[in-house]
Amino acid sequence: MQKPADSISYEFDTRPQTGQAIGILPGMKWVRLPLPFMLGHINVWLLRDNGGWLLVDSGICTPASRAAWEDVLAQHVHGETLTKVLVTHLHPDHAGCAGWLCERFGVPLGMTRDEYLLCRVLVADTGKPAPREGREFYRAAGFSQDSMRRYVEMFGSFGEMVAPLPQSYQRLVDGMAIDIGEDSWRVITGRGHSPEHACLYCEKRGLLISGDQILPTISSNVSVFPTEPAANPLADWFDSLRRLQDLLPDDVLVLPAHGKPFRGVKARLGTLIEEHLEGLRKLHDLCRQPRRVVDVFPALFKSRINEGNLIMAAGEAIAHLNFLLCDGRVAVDHEEDGVRWYRSV
Repeated sequence: MQKPADSISYEFDTRPQTGQAIGILPGMKWVRLPLPFMLGHINVWLLRDNGGWLLVDSGICTPASRAAWEDVLAQHVHGETLTKVLVTHLHPDHAGCAGWLCERFGVPLGMTRDEYLLCRVLVADTGKPAPREGREFYRAAGFSQDSMRRYVEMFGSFGEMVAPLPQSYQRLVDGMAIDIGEDSWRVITGRGHSPEHACLYCEKRGLLISGDQILPTISSNVSVFPTEPAANPLADWFDSLRRLQDLLPDDVLVLPAHGKPFRGVKARLGTLIEEHLEGLRKLHDLCRQPRRVVDVFPALFKSRINEGNLIMAAGEAIAHLNFLLCDGRVAVDHEEDGVRWYRSV
C-alpha cells in the first residue's frame, strides 16, 4: 500500500482501466470512465440493488464515454437493469450521462435540489450569448482581450457535455437514509465545490462515496462565478470539511470520484484545510502590493495557468480573495476601466 505524506493508505492494488469496470467489494463495482480534460478519468459506482444495479454518478456525455458505457453495461450489468441513477453534484463529469441512462432504463434520477435546479439552468444557457454580467466579471479580473474573446466563445458549452435531465427527480436531503439492496446509506451534503454536493455513507460497511468532496491527491476547485460575484464558497468549503471530520470515523473507506479508494479520511481532510489556509497566507502576503486576480495565481497554484484552465483558476482565486475580503484582511479598489485591484489591509 502506498502512503502519501498526509498518512492516507490506498486500499486496492488494482484499478480498472479507463472505460472498464472491476468488482472490488461484495455487491459493488468500480467503473472508470474517460474524460477529455486533464484529470483523464472519473470513478463511478455500481451498487447491487433489489432488481438490478443502482448507479452513483454517470460520466461526461461524450461519444467516448457513451461507448465505454455500452461495454460496461454489456459486460457487467449482464442484461439486468439499472434501478436508479444518483448524482453527487451537477458538474458534467458527474451528471453528463445521467439523463441518457435514466431515459434508456426508464429509471428515476436522484439529486439534491440545488444541484438539480442549477444543472437545469446551466444547460438552458446552451447557445446563448455571453451575458454582460459575465463579461464585466472577467474584465474586472484583468482578463486580456484574447481571454475575453475565449470566454465569449466558450459560454454556454456546459450543456454540450450534459444530456437533458429528466423533467422530474427524487430529491436527496442531508441526513436522509437510502436503502440500496441490503444496506442503508446516509446522505451527507457539503458545499463549496458545488452548492449542495451529496456524499453517501454506509456506516455498517464503513464506506463513503465521496464524489469530489474528498479526493486523495488534489483539492477540488472552489470557485466564484459571475452569477454570484460576492459569494464566499471557501467559507462553505471549510465548514463542510470540518463537519466531515466530526462525522466520519477515520477507518472509513473513501471511494472518490478521481484517484483511488483510500483510508485516513481525517488526515486527508486536515491536509485539504491546511492547503487552503496556506494559500490564503501566501495570497495576503502577495497583496501587500495591489494585484489583479490574474496577478495572484503564483500564490495559489503550482501548475502553469493557460487559456485552457484560466476560468477555473480565476474563479478559485476570486474565492480566496472574497474570503479575505469578508474576513477584513483585504480591500479592493475599482479602476475606471472596470478592473479590480486587491490590497492587503
